[in-house]
Amino acid sequence: MAQRPLLILSSFSSPASVAALSTRTLRPHLQFPEKTIPVIKSSKMENKKKHKVLLALDFDHTVIDNNSDTYIYKLAPGHKIPEDLKVLYRKDGWTQYMGEVFKFLHRNGITEENMRSCLNEIHLTDGMKELLTGLPRDLTEFIIISDANSVFIDHILKHCELRDMFSELFTNPAQFDENGCLSIQMYHHQDWCTLSTKNLCKGDILANYIKLRESENITFSTIAYVGDGTNDFCPSLRLKECDVVFPRCGYNLLNYIVKMEAEKGMKIDADVCPWDTGKDILERLLMCYSEVDTAGVPKPRLKAPAQIF
Repeated sequence: MAQRPLLILSSFSSPASVAALSTRTLRPHLQFPEKTIPVIKSSKMENKKKHKVLLALDFDHTVIDNNSDTYIYKLAPGHKIPEDLKVLYRKDGWTQYMGEVFKFLHRNGITEENMRSCLNEIHLTDGMKELLTGLPRDLTEFIIISDANSVFIDHILKHCELRDMFSELFTNPAQFDENGCLSIQMYHHQDWCTLSTKNLCKGDILANYIKLRESENITFSTIAYVGDGTNDFCPSLRLKECDVVFPRCGYNLLNYIVKMEAEKGMKIDADVCPWDTGKDILERLLMCYSEVDTAGVPKPRLKAPAQIF
């Protein structure tokens, strides 16, 4: 079985270190074999646990109202990618395909500055900034799990003045080389999840992050996952009844949830709450918070009924 590395882009990384992160796997000891996860038995230790809400988000068509990868096609000659490159997507997958797209753009004179300027045109999804700034920050952790790339996500978040909101970014590492060509690598090469692409199992990333935070005495009273595509189904399937899945209305994930339950019996245990804007998510998530008791534990409010059907 393939190794499962955990690549983390920290919000405390310097600009110089962000590019370097894409060339290496951080904290390689975080493989999380079941027997190495510490079990805290002391009631005294338990009292020191801090409880939070985890908000995990996809990026393209979720945080931003576009696909950052395909948006840069407009920089290509005639705003089109050659058909011979598109064959690579069907053969080798999206990450390798985008690597060839970046090489094609570089050969045609597209610079790093051109690409960053193009990315600056991309807008946040309606209500997303209100969502990210409207939740109690001391009781919430924000992470991104995306099949885009580290350069695009980091740049767009900084341009929108939201980078510091996210403690971690999990995505395909990328960097501009010495010639100014953007190169991209797979986040990992997985063979353990048939619901996911070979380069990114979002469910595995989410589960490992939760285990990591548990080992650091952080427990999530509610986990919310926000996405739009079929690759967001695996993390959604791993959530519990106390959690919430937010599939975007009009996108593939919502119909896929229905299909997978009907055809394969794969039922989401969490509340499934479709959303149109970030404000819809904010309204639902605020129900997970109330006054904090002296131990620092958020007291959950009554759960809202699922809004899917």
